[in-house]
Amino acid sequence: MFAYLRTTAFLTFLNMRQYIYLIISILFVFQACATGDSSQAKDSPKGSLFIIGGGSRPDPLVNRMIDEAGLRESGYAVILPMSSELSDSAIIWSSEQFIRNGINNVTGFNFLHDTPPNPVWVDSLKNASLIYISGGDQNRFMSIVADNAIELAIRQAYNSGAMIAGTSAGAAVMSKLMITGDELRYKDYTETFRTIESENLELGRGLGLIETAIIDQHFIWRSRHNRLFTAIIENPGVKGIGIDESTAILVRDNEAEVVGVAQVMVFSNPDRSYREYENKLGASNLRIDIFLPGDKFTF
Repeated sequence: MFAYLRTTAFLTFLNMRQYIYLIISILFVFQACATGDSSQAKDSPKGSLFIIGGGSRPDPLVNRMIDEAGLRESGYAVILPMSSELSDSAIIWSSEQFIRNGINNVTGFNFLHDTPPNPVWVDSLKNASLIYISGGDQNRFMSIVADNAIELAIRQAYNSGAMIAGTSAGAAVMSKLMITGDELRYKDYTETFRTIESENLELGRGLGLIETAIIDQHFIWRSRHNRLFTAIIENPGVKGIGIDESTAILVRDNEAEVVGVAQVMVFSNPDRSYREYENKLGASNLRIDIFLPGDKFTF
């Protein structure tokens, strides 16, 4: 009798252990499925970015943008001029660079503040081969497109394979953390920062087409190093990419190629170094790379 009870208890133990293993296996399968769905949801966009640092746009640079967008074969370009105070003029000036280089299938949509987005325009944005964002004031642009059908259409176009391009302010809006151009401690606007101080750099929300870097423009020409140093010290999880005038980066996934006539500088803070003394910022082992036309880098 005792042997029977001992055997029964042992078999019950085995059954319980098998039951636990079964539960664990089921949970593992569900977790794997969830991870697979998550990975699939985060697939890289099929499109590309062409981010211009402002200034003049030489024809070879414009032609590279046109060719990479596939506009010579098919499709059309849409200009978004809302960064500019002279939006109608911005459409004309931007159109000229396309027409001069053989692209006539280009139009412009000037969406307005406090006006529901035209659904026909929004639909055209979704299906554009190239969306080009003009220069001006990046804050003005984001105040019009943020959290509405316009921003969603830009993202859908990018995810589906379109090129999203922009110059100057149109470059700044590409990143998730967007440099607004304003200083919090000093209210008089200057083209560059005179200091490297804490709580001085104002960042807004950009389109978020780039999440691992902050974009700055007119970079070397206007000596904007101080504000990008400030950016990577206070936000060490991202890199700072400073694009000079008449120069662009062509981005696919997180790889960039320098296009144009000048340099691109990339700042990083790999040790997440941060020191502060009377509002002045310090950091150690920062990394600075200077890339030339034709160079490629990842971020």
